[in-house]
Amino acid sequence: MKLDLFRFLQKQLRRYKFTDTREQFILPNDPIQKKGELISKEVFTGGPESKFSVIGRLYLITLLKIGINPDSKVLDVGCGSLRGGYWLIHFLNPNKYFGIEPNIKMLDSGKKILLDKETLSNKAPKFDYNETFDFSVFNETFDFIVARSIWTHASKSQIEKMLDEFIKNSRPNGIFLTSYQKPYYTKDDYSGSSWIGKSNKSDESGMVFHRLSWIEEVCNKRNLKVKELQIEVIDQIWLYISKL
Repeated sequence: MKLDLFRFLQKQLRRYKFTDTREQFILPNDPIQKKGELISKEVFTGGPESKFSVIGRLYLITLLKIGINPDSKVLDVGCGSLRGGYWLIHFLNPNKYFGIEPNIKMLDSGKKILLDKETLSNKAPKFDYNETFDFSVFNETFDFIVARSIWTHASKSQIEKMLDEFIKNSRPNGIFLTSYQKPYYTKDDYSGSSWIGKSNKSDESGMVFHRLSWIEEVCNKRNLKVKELQIEVIDQIWLYISKL
């Protein structure tokens, strides 16, 4: 009982420190929210159905705060049903959005319900289905690489692979924006070797935790700088990673 209370108090403190503005972004009769609910009838949308539109809009807002512009070249890792991709595709200039999602059914459902043929033709987003975190598949170098709610399921070796791919496939001033959850206790720090949570191979839900000190350590080894962003968070903490 005491442990559960301690966990609850830590979560409340985290919400106080990392601003949670979701209530300010809930709109009545939101058409994108309604489309997200349609997607959820076909596939898992990548998160709570009730927050589909909120999370997507805050995704774009956070990127705007760290410098994205319409001509930025963006890689959306684990783009899922395009909860965030919808907003990025409409904001960015043509041929600037790239998404990786191994769950083909999930991505195809998002494309079908969220994007009309005119948008797909005019904006020309590019997609790939690889599950090995290979960012080189588009033969591009990116201004921003984004991975929301990916490190909350990934193993430490998968995170290190993503960091290596960021270094190789981003521009000198490129930014890696990702999110994570801190472990409440030492034993919560994930040490397994596999992806945890729903995927193209599993319907079982789950999330993992990683210590910030470990993330800092693996970033330092690669001459990368990492810092937490205290803005627009829904149950996760944004990390801003840049090259030194």
